[in-house]
Amino acid sequence: MNLLGSAASPYLRQHKDNPVHWMLWGEAAFARARSENKPVLLSIGYAACHWCHVMAHESFEDPATADLMNADFVNIKVDREELPDVDALYQNALAMMGQQGGWPLTIFLTPAGEAFWGGTYFPPHARHGLPAFREVLRGVADSFAHEPDKILHNCRSIARALEAIYKPDTGALPLPAQSTQIGDALLQYYDPLYGGMGGAEGPKFPCLPAIALLWACHIRSDLDKYKAAVVHSLTSMCQGGIYDHIGGGFYRYTVDGAWEIPHFEKMLTDNALFIAVLSEVYRDTQNPLFAARLAQTIDWLLREMAVTEDNLTAFASSLDADSLDTASGSKEEGAFYIWRAGDVMGVLGNDAENFCAAYDVTRFGNWPGRPGFSIPNRLHQTAWQGDEEEKRLGALCRKLRFERARREPPARDNKVVCSANALLIEALCKAAFVFDRDDWRAAAVSAYQYLKKFLHQKDGTWLRSRCDGLAGSAARLDDYAHLCAAAVALYEVTQEDVYLQDATTTAKTAIEIFGAQDGGFYMSPPEEVFLPQRPRHADDNALPSGNAVFVRALTRLGNLTGAAVWHETAHKTASVFAGGALQNLFPRAALIESALDLAQPLSIVITGDAASRTPFMDVLRGLSLPAATVLCIDDASGLPAEHPAYGKKTDAPAAAWICSGTRCLAPVTSPQTFREMLRAERRSTQRPPANDE
Repeated sequence: MNLLGSAASPYLRQHKDNPVHWMLWGEAAFARARSENKPVLLSIGYAACHWCHVMAHESFEDPATADLMNADFVNIKVDREELPDVDALYQNALAMMGQQGGWPLTIFLTPAGEAFWGGTYFPPHARHGLPAFREVLRGVADSFAHEPDKILHNCRSIARALEAIYKPDTGALPLPAQSTQIGDALLQYYDPLYGGMGGAEGPKFPCLPAIALLWACHIRSDLDKYKAAVVHSLTSMCQGGIYDHIGGGFYRYTVDGAWEIPHFEKMLTDNALFIAVLSEVYRDTQNPLFAARLAQTIDWLLREMAVTEDNLTAFASSLDADSLDTASGSKEEGAFYIWRAGDVMGVLGNDAENFCAAYDVTRFGNWPGRPGFSIPNRLHQTAWQGDEEEKRLGALCRKLRFERARREPPARDNKVVCSANALLIEALCKAAFVFDRDDWRAAAVSAYQYLKKFLHQKDGTWLRSRCDGLAGSAARLDDYAHLCAAAVALYEVTQEDVYLQDATTTAKTAIEIFGAQDGGFYMSPPEEVFLPQRPRHADDNALPSGNAVFVRALTRLGNLTGAAVWHETAHKTASVFAGGALQNLFPRAALIESALDLAQPLSIVITGDAASRTPFMDVLRGLSLPAATVLCIDDASGLPAEHPAYGKKTDAPAAAWICSGTRCLAPVTSPQTFREMLRAERRSTQRPPANDE
């Protein structure tokens, strides 16, 4: 019997009519495996995954394949967005087998949950060096039944390897003085031709935690070579096919190295990261392209990804890569997004020629495998064309968007994932501050209130997700870390004490549930007893790692409150993973940036009435300070009592205090001096005297 019909996850419900006897991850499935002495076939994917759909159609919907699965295995389906810790453990297990990870993940387990063999996508018939899935099933079942020693050997080898990678690697934290060393190492991966990280061959991912770290190296070193690499990379992404020029929002990655040919799924997490990075880089560059793509992405989120209940709006998890192709009558990757030149002419008339020239739409097309179809991009001329011309092009894109709305849209995963929404809340807060947008601030508040109303439990714990009124699993470390960071960001932009209280409570709860005695945090709650090991790591994946985010959130919480315990906990956490951090820049990019912030915590307090504070706020909006927390308050006596600026006074209408640790510099009353001091502070150079009293 297939048991997925009652699942909260849309991805799992997609498989409810498979002839496979799918079970949910949990005690019932493993108890059955033990009682029947069968191996477990664990299949992990997510709703927007193209190859997950392909394998489902080829194999899981096939009765003959399902008969093999049902006869010889206990079959478990997992949504990786629901159980990221389960996915992380078995992705690492597959890596220990010497194989490339990805989705769909197909892993074979003992009844005790120990991995002994696996892969990703398997075709129905052998091709491209991949064995046929039915042959895989027969071979694994036969080996499990007749070669127990081989199975035991594999399990033990993989378990030892997993223990090694989850073992603490304690070391000294990276320091701001090492920014040049880190930046130069990152530049070794930079593609000087097309931008981004990786070679000119595809596939190519945005790698935004690494881009953000390279930007932090620029801020701390003031070296233009890092800035140039970041600006080039973001420009290529903003003008490339990885961006949806018609409707807004970024796709997950491109299959080529030039950012031209996207894999069309859109993820909430990727777009939240883009909003945060573009906001920060815009502060220093004032690049209108970054401002435009950021605003268009937020507009797309509010228009197409909003999930509203009780007048509160959060955001759906993803849009599928596949949609109906009217010509073939079947679902095809990218069908919703590609254009023929003739169709553009039919919509835009006399404006079509200029549009097609600007967006690389030709009668020959640029979409591989579909002659005559094009993916709009502006890679041949990436420079901003001036406000008037860009406004005209934007109007043409909107006309095409209205026409595109006639097509059947890609399926949307309506699941509201806690960590992804919290990541977006933090990004919206940053964008709202930089661009002084009250509506974006309101969107962040609404999303947070949604999470608090529907995912927060009476006992103080959180749920990971909600979909169509159904509750998902217990929250993981990622959820608590991002929730804490989101509450801190909301406190900064609203000055409402409830968010500081929430951040403090969430941090304490996370420490209690996930904290390891020797430092750092486990991904899984302790009740997740079916995992043979409890993952604890600081490697980035689709999201920055939970441990890295928690280090940053605790650092910022310490900056805002002045309570030393938060910096101490952050330091202990970061130290557990710091040993090999500089030798693993990509997987540890978020941790390294968080450690740099922790090494030089920066808290800025601006006092005075709102009008008098404005010139100081304008300085902050035009100066990138990714490590700084900012509080604007009428009077410093309203700060938490432990904050180093608490109770400080000045006779000036407005003043700014720059604080690090337990000490603050003298108050600054000149916005120009404030700017000079902040520039010196972010470079860790000698501070100029604050003698403008």
